[in-house]
Amino acid sequence: MAKKAKTKTRLWDSAEHLETNEDIAAYLDAVLEEKDPALLTHALGVVARARGMTDLARETGLGRANLYKALSAEGHPEFATVMKVMEALGVRISVTA
Repeated sequence: MAKKAKTKTRLWDSAEHLETNEDIAAYLDAVLEEKDPALLTHALGVVARARGMTDLARETGLGRANLYKALSAEGHPEFATVMKVMEALGVRISVTA
């Protein structure tokens, strides 16, 4: 009896699919619709990895290790950090009535 070939799987990494500014904006917009601060923090971390954490650290003036920690699923970044990251990524939050 022939052995079946094993299927190899790997975890989905959204960062691998965020190639353009439009991709990033759509991703963050969808995350904001969830109204979950922890999810937004995580999503900013995903975008930061897609863009390059080292470059982002340099642009924000924040340490790379601190960014990884702040933008992790367990992170609780200050709002000022979120704003610096968003500015460096070239995205912004807008308010509508």
